[in-house]
Amino acid sequence: MPGPDGDVPVRIYWPIATGPRPALIYCHGGGHVFGDLDTHDVIARNLCGGAEVVVVAVDYRLAPEHKFPAAAEDAWAAYNWVRDTGASLGVDISRLAVGGDSAGGNLAAVVAIMARDAGHTNIKLQVLIYPVTDYSLSSDSYNQFGEGYGVLTSGAMKWFSQHYLRSAEDADDWRASPIKAKSLANLPPAFVVAAQCDVLCDEGADYAEALGAAGTKVERKEYAGMIHGFFGMTPAIDDAVRAQSDVSNTLRSALT
Repeated sequence: MPGPDGDVPVRIYWPIATGPRPALIYCHGGGHVFGDLDTHDVIARNLCGGAEVVVVAVDYRLAPEHKFPAAAEDAWAAYNWVRDTGASLGVDISRLAVGGDSAGGNLAAVVAIMARDAGHTNIKLQVLIYPVTDYSLSSDSYNQFGEGYGVLTSGAMKWFSQHYLRSAEDADDWRASPIKAKSLANLPPAFVVAAQCDVLCDEGADYAEALGAAGTKVERKEYAGMIHGFFGMTPAIDDAVRAQSDVSNTLRSALT
């Protein structure tokens, strides 16, 4: 698809269903530094089949070669590309969702805000799977789960932020830290997935609370004992299977 600085690769998954289908624009995790279409292929396939939606996975530009806000710009371009050309892809463009895990959840939240500000009403759900919502990296879970709970340590998050952000001041930009947007009102309903033993657990909870306080419908589900990245660990981890099923069911309900 055409992007703001050259073509952006996408991978499109179609469910076994007839007629125009709703679509999920999905952004992968990886700290805005790692990840691609292949690392998250199984997640995209499972959500496509489970929710019976078209999934458009976005291979947005990565840092440090492409620093903030390149990833957000590509995610926004992908949403608009689906919105503009979706009919030719078998998509019902009146029923869209945006989603992603970790850094991808950050991008989904940002796109939802951008779409609201543009006056768009076709996003019916934002799926935020342990999203990065505040690049100040200061929530309590950074202290509680900063070491010894999988690969995403507090030090790793600092490393990611230094690669993604152009300067420390970028952490105050809502396109990097969506919780700092001037308003979180009138946004699409949100389903926030959380892992209990995750440095990002509290900022996801804070974002869900802020959405709710602004009048946005939000549901948050925390999976006890899980670490960051568990969502993609199917079929080995039972709660990963459950979480993907929960997301699929929520998508199906929101987009029907």
